[in-house]
Amino acid sequence: MFRYIVKRLLLIIPTLLAITFVVQLFIVITPGDPARMLAGTQVSEEEVEQLRIEMGLRDPFLVRYGNYMKKLFHGDFGTSYKTKNPVLEDLLSRFPYTLMLVVISMSIAILIGIPLGIYAAINQYTWKDSAANFAALFCVSMLPFWHTLMLVQLVAVKLRLLPPSGIESWTGWILPCVTNALAYTASIARQMRSNLLEVIRQDFVTTARAKGLHERKVLYKHALKNALIPIIMTIGSITGFAMGGSMITEIIFGIPGIGNYTLTALLARDYPVIQTNVLFISTLFCIILMLTDVAFAIVDPRIRAQYARSGRSGIKLGLPKLFKQLRKGDVQS
Repeated sequence: MFRYIVKRLLLIIPTLLAITFVVQLFIVITPGDPARMLAGTQVSEEEVEQLRIEMGLRDPFLVRYGNYMKKLFHGDFGTSYKTKNPVLEDLLSRFPYTLMLVVISMSIAILIGIPLGIYAAINQYTWKDSAANFAALFCVSMLPFWHTLMLVQLVAVKLRLLPPSGIESWTGWILPCVTNALAYTASIARQMRSNLLEVIRQDFVTTARAKGLHERKVLYKHALKNALIPIIMTIGSITGFAMGGSMITEIIFGIPGIGNYTLTALLARDYPVIQTNVLFISTLFCIILMLTDVAFAIVDPRIRAQYARSGRSGIKLGLPKLFKQLRKGDVQS
């Protein structure tokens, strides 16, 4: 397991290098002139051209990328064109808002999604199952900005129960966290239902019933424990996406998080901010996925046994491929 963690950490490095290259490439080919936007309309073209040279916008692509990577390896993430502040300083001041939004949203999604999936599974083919499936499918299918605006219109504007924007008080967090959690709750509920229905058809559950155990004990002690294991993968993936996908929620509710900061930088062609934000979110996503794989191996004894038997070959196999084999029943416990 230690070797696997080290390997995953080392694999993050080329992944992030590839991301920086792609982001730099898109910055070069995307239309827009940050020098003109920074200088304004009252400045002559000669002064704007001099500003472009100072900002390095006239350098070839590989030169610009090389200069960026050289600064990056020295811990210099650049200075914002707009605020003139170090980008990393602005980013870290906004990160707690995004982190709080994601943590509360995921907590809501887990606390509601898992029980909802269990409820739908134990009432399979009933109107309760159909209602839960319809609600989950509806939440997953809705566009994020649409259901966010509809909830603001209903709860904040019509009923006036919560503030429509701003986070001056704790009540300002309720609506953005709930709207941000809707799709995540639905995804977890659907996955939980599918996993539980698959597990309760396994032989060990049939054996537990044949021993005369109460149905509730069979469900919660045997079936549910095994059905929850794949949910770790789902929660980890959703958390990674939520960390970078809360932009719409932050913009609508005026939360000064990373998503709002990134959109402002995109509109202003603030390239150092865009590069640092994408790199920061990508790093978080890679770390979250790695921790998810490690947690999955810790809670599933089959994977621990696989590593114990196979040593290096188990590490070479990798958790994603091993997870597929476990789903197919190819790995013996």
